[in-house]
Amino acid sequence: METTRIAVLSDTHFPARGSHLPERCVALIQEADMVIHAGDHADLDAVAALRALGTPVVAVHGNVDTAQVCDVLPRHTSVRAHGQTIAVVHDAGLRDGRLERLRRAFPDADGVIFGHSHIPLVERAPDGFFILNPGSATDRRRQPHHTMATLVLHADRPAEIEIIVLDGP
Repeated sequence: METTRIAVLSDTHFPARGSHLPERCVALIQEADMVIHAGDHADLDAVAALRALGTPVVAVHGNVDTAQVCDVLPRHTSVRAHGQTIAVVHDAGLRDGRLERLRRAFPDADGVIFGHSHIPLVERAPDGFFILNPGSATDRRRQPHHTMATLVLHADRPAEIEIIVLDGP
């Protein structure tokens, strides 16, 4: 059975929040078929460093990215694999009504990845549509852990989503 493994990041805020990703995060990126980054890289060097890990990167810009990053990365994008379309945007707006609002904003998507809040979240509708915020691997803010996510797309079943705690057992 063919699958696509995606490492999902957001809000890494380099160099303000450090100069490197946690080792476990790098290992998961290198095992993945693709990386999706939902914005707030900070600058072009941060984007280049992520790409230098060797895994193809799909990314959008966020609200704290430099003008140069905003010039080279879109505000939103999507990827398609195994018959599923995953939309990517940085800021998904207020929590209340978010799932349905994102479904309306991206009507052709099977799921939406977003960032901005640094709060990891997986929410699924009964029909399988999902929203995913991976949290932040480098800037946990008020969250108890640094996190990222993995997303596995299959041709014959719903996506597998896991929030990965990077600084815990």
